Amino acid sequence: MLTQFQTYPFEKLSLLFEGITPRQEVINLTIGEPRFQTPFPIQEALASHTSLLQKYPKSKGEDYLKEAQLSFIKNRFSLTLTPSQIIPTFGTREVLFNFPQFFLFGESNPCMAYPNPFYQIYEGSALACRAKVFLMPLREDNDFKPSLTKEQLQEVKLVILNSPNNPTGSTLSLDELREWVRLALKYDFVILSDECYSEIYEDTPPHSILQASLLEGNTDFKNILALNSISKRSSAPGLRSGFIAGDEKILKAYGLYRTYCGCAIPLPLQEASKVAWELSSEDTRVIYAKNLKIAREIFSDTPISPYSFYVWLRVGDELEFCKTLYEKEGIMLLPGSFLGREGEGSGFVRIALVYKEEIIKKALTTIKTYLKA
Repeated sequence: MLTQFQTYPFEKLSLLFEGITPRQEVINLTIGEPRFQTPFPIQEALASHTSLLQKYPKSKGEDYLKEAQLSFIKNRFSLTLTPSQIIPTFGTREVLFNFPQFFLFGESNPCMAYPNPFYQIYEGSALACRAKVFLMPLREDNDFKPSLTKEQLQEVKLVILNSPNNPTGSTLSLDELREWVRLALKYDFVILSDECYSEIYEDTPPHSILQASLLEGNTDFKNILALNSISKRSSAPGLRSGFIAGDEKILKAYGLYRTYCGCAIPLPLQEASKVAWELSSEDTRVIYAKNLKIAREIFSDTPISPYSFYVWLRVGDELEFCKTLYEKEGIMLLPGSFLGREGEGSGFVRIALVYKEEIIKKALTTIKTYLKA
């Protein structure tokens, strides 16, 4: 049982680096923040709608934004959803934090599960719910794939999946997603599928759990919800535009709950978000695809997923490895132990491939020389 909030990984990193002065110009490969310019049409839409700041935004979002997101889902996943099957959100982090509180409220024994290591907001939501937690270990011997025992499946009420995964890059196949849908229906728990990295891939796009749901004959998406955002695909994390889509009955109640949360999206941001969801992200995808291929060539002995923009690299003592690289080369990496609990993530570092390819190639080549030392 979790008992207290922990500081975020980046605060822990600041403490780890305290007193160290890097000898080289700093390259920050710790955070999944794209180092590319937000496309101009998105910036232009934001700037040209500042007059809308005089109006209160609706908690449910404007119809034009919802339509743009529904169009994205149709074009990307070949799924036709109704407006009642989607809610525009202020990014996805707020959903990952407040949805469990909404959904598990009133449960006498709230219980949720999520991968380990993980995006720390999962843990924060569990703490806020005072929920019992089943951590699903992501390890080399299970191909970094999450799973639950039969006993856990019988007890859990909410399962967070993350595919493509942060930090490992592991991605659930369509068959694996279908199995999770079958389990959710059999044991009557809800899946919240975090798919924010779905647009970062080399060649073949990953699947959504909504597609798996349809293939299982679960056409009304009972117990199935998917999250997505434009932060990575559009290099616009500051825009805070996402959605939650799937089970209409759950979303109807959740929509009412959201009217109390104070997380309505400002109208100028909605106008810019509409443009972002309509724009192609192919140029950005190609950049990340090149970076992933560079990483695979440099770390030829390490299995590197063709999805997400993270490299999950085994280095031994990850704390000393990160301190050494920061001091001698100015390269900032994130220790894997900062992203996991119960020892998971130890011995690994997470590398974010968020710069242009020439910078990434130089940084990864340098990292490899220290890996051999």
